[in-house]
Amino acid sequence: MPKVKMPRKSTAIDMTAMCDVAFLLLTFFMLATKFKPDEPVTVVTPSSINTTLLPDSDVLLFTVDKDGRVFFSMDGQPKRKKLIEDLNTQYKLGLDDKEIKSFVTGASVGAPIKDLKQYLSLSEDERKKSGLDKGIPTDSANNELGAWIEYGVAAQGGSIAKLKYCIKADNQTPYPKIKEILDTFKKKHIQKLNLVTNLEEAPKGTAAWEEANAPKK
Repeated sequence: MPKVKMPRKSTAIDMTAMCDVAFLLLTFFMLATKFKPDEPVTVVTPSSINTTLLPDSDVLLFTVDKDGRVFFSMDGQPKRKKLIEDLNTQYKLGLDDKEIKSFVTGASVGAPIKDLKQYLSLSEDERKKSGLDKGIPTDSANNELGAWIEYGVAAQGGSIAKLKYCIKADNQTPYPKIKEILDTFKKKHIQKLNLVTNLEEAPKGTAAWEEANAPKK
């Protein structure tokens, strides 16, 4: 018997369901994503040829503006919650749940510990107008920077070995203020620090320039 030749038909794929899924995912991420809060202070860091990138986790970051105000920041909301709860217990700050959440989900903090309750009760715009963001005290009479370092380290849990201490100072920060900060770390027996800088091209003729421009094998 002769074979029956079946007619060929073009394959048609209905993309409607896939488009629906794509828009559902897009809507989910738009509604669920929380943007990083704005930092309370802007600094212009000095330049260097160091290409090491600032890690995204396990970092204690100390930002210093041109007026010498020191701000503290740390990654990880569970870690931030432990830190502020420990400070609240130790210094009897009387923080409520809303104020604790403000610290956990907020940006850098730069206020004396005695002003933390009032500081955290305000919005970001109100803090700037209140004058409470005068920076963490670092002078010898009242060096609260050491307390932030201690409680920040304690909040890290099992990741202390990977912890990095980073200083992000403005190009115009007075050197005595930087020295106070470095002396505080030295008293805590912390010798390895990371200075945050802007990347610039290595000077022509230097070893770094020759390495960067060496022909690829």
